[in-house]
Amino acid sequence: MSRKILVTGAAGFIGYHLGERLLKQGDQVVGLDNLNDYYDPKLKEARLGLLKKNKAFRFVRADLGDRTGVEKLWKEIRPDVVVHLAAQAGVRYSLTHPHAYSRSNLEGMMDVLEACRAEKTGHLIFASSSSVYGLNQKMPFSEGDNVDHPVSLYAATKKANELMAHCYAHLYGLPCTGLRFFTVYGPWGRPDMAYYKFTQSILAGKEIELYGEGKLQRDFTYVDDIVEGLARLTEKPPRGNPQWDGARPDPATSPAPYRIYNIGNNRPVEVIRLVRAIEAATGKQAKVVSRPVPPGDVMATAADVGDLEKAVDFRPGTPLEEGVKKFVEWYRGYAG
Repeated sequence: MSRKILVTGAAGFIGYHLGERLLKQGDQVVGLDNLNDYYDPKLKEARLGLLKKNKAFRFVRADLGDRTGVEKLWKEIRPDVVVHLAAQAGVRYSLTHPHAYSRSNLEGMMDVLEACRAEKTGHLIFASSSSVYGLNQKMPFSEGDNVDHPVSLYAATKKANELMAHCYAHLYGLPCTGLRFFTVYGPWGRPDMAYYKFTQSILAGKEIELYGEGKLQRDFTYVDDIVEGLARLTEKPPRGNPQWDGARPDPATSPAPYRIYNIGNNRPVEVIRLVRAIEAATGKQAKVVSRPVPPGDVMATAADVGDLEKAVDFRPGTPLEEGVKKFVEWYRGYAG
């Protein structure tokens, strides 16, 4: 039976791919986006152009800061599921533009939660981030770990989103699922991400900046794996955990209908391996300039995805070299 799913940030990288997947399986998709200029809006418009080819897709250009407009849209659509992906992204950008994060990530989440409460939405899925693990060093990161020490404002806003969602799950019974994404990459990706900038520069014969001599480790996750997990979770609204113990609280679950999942590749690699994969896919050698690790960056990320696998019988697993090859093929076609 066709569902009505509202995707915020539908013109974004993950939002676009999720929209394609949901439409393919027969859902009706309403995409909301403000098409801001954090990166080239032409890329966002190109993604939207592909989504608009499907008659089951409707696009609404709107800003989550417009509370009245958001309430009106939710009331009109009455979505079965909301996937909230709209946010101000980027760790380093938060060092120079902090207020963009309080407006988009905190006030935007507040508007979504209130609209879902008012219209009794059946399931809210929202984007968190692996950045919430901050100073944690125990690997792989587990949803049961304490995440009280973020090292960037971006990470702090994502932790705040998790807390806000739990309040609404507890107070109003709103089923909320938070997903901690781990370094997503792939075709139609974001130009501010390292893999995109590296590919762009290597093909143009320009230098690339490599932080920490390429020793930083990231759990690179191919976008199709992210979308597979997301699509499956839209059919799995959380229920309260009857085993939850307030004397030994589990941060990932609750007596309320609330759940947090990691969604990553579970195979962290050094960033230098990403560079080597791009070199192999492009047939060109990188000109590397070493730089110190910037403030706000963490040394390593690694996802424990056991809970996700139990919930939806899926474990991300696209090898880095395979995913990078697909990205480079797409980039060459898109950039000409």
